[in-house]
Amino acid sequence: MAGDMRIGLISFGPAEFAALHETCVMAGHDPVVYAFSRSMRPRTPTDEGAATVAARIAAAVPPGVDLLLPGSSAGLGTALRGYDLDLVVCYGFSWRLPRSVLEIPRYGVLNIHSSMLPKYRGPAPVLQAIRNGDTHLGLTVHRMDEDFDTGPVLAQQDGIPLPDDVTQQSLWSDLSPVLRDQLTIALDRVRDPTAGEPQTAEGASYAGFLEPEFFTVDTAATARQVHDQVRTFRFMGTGLGPVVTVGGHRLRVLRTSLSPADGIRLDCADGAVWITSSEPAPLDA
Repeated sequence: MAGDMRIGLISFGPAEFAALHETCVMAGHDPVVYAFSRSMRPRTPTDEGAATVAARIAAAVPPGVDLLLPGSSAGLGTALRGYDLDLVVCYGFSWRLPRSVLEIPRYGVLNIHSSMLPKYRGPAPVLQAIRNGDTHLGLTVHRMDEDFDTGPVLAQQDGIPLPDDVTQQSLWSDLSPVLRDQLTIALDRVRDPTAGEPQTAEGASYAGFLEPEFFTVDTAATARQVHDQVRTFRFMGTGLGPVVTVGGHRLRVLRTSLSPADGIRLDCADGAVWITSSEPAPLDA
């Protein structure tokens, strides 16, 4: 296997950058620059907490590797042109990149997406999988084009578990070895311009950001749907949950059970869930 590509990495946390970096190095390549997407959309204010994450990434950047904090796709492209890159690898990047940026590296841009594409194209595949009660998740490495998650597939694996109590940390433990394996395969194929299986429209779906209505419990939904709604928020972070009014009290629901348990019974369309952990919700929640 030929090596020695100069690679730029775009991701969202120290552990993720480290996994990409180590995989590229093990495959014989040279990561030379990182870019952290500090906002979910280009030309918007820095996301809350992103400065703290950027500091953690900066503290972990290997010697000799630069860290970019672009505010726009154009700015990212201008910076990347100076690195004489063969390839860019993205994992967890929500911006749509124009062709002018995609064509900067000699072999284009690879994107790592947490689903079995074409299922769950879009910025939130894991959240939608949990919301829908999926028992497992896939991972795809594909060539990035100007649309979201539609480019040819270079490597793909299914079967990453999504247990009932999945957290970001537990998912990363199961997902990261798959990411390393599939990225290694994709790196071996990427320089062949004919490599990659085109995606079909069959089974395609979109995984967008959570809509405002999802932040409130709808008891017209099934018990399973409400339970998965709460699981989705719990995956996003400690202390997060949808809001429901029970007995005149507004509660943020942190954990539920589908079987009888100590807590508050909440009747849904087809049965009940039991709210086993909650906290008062402010009126503006």
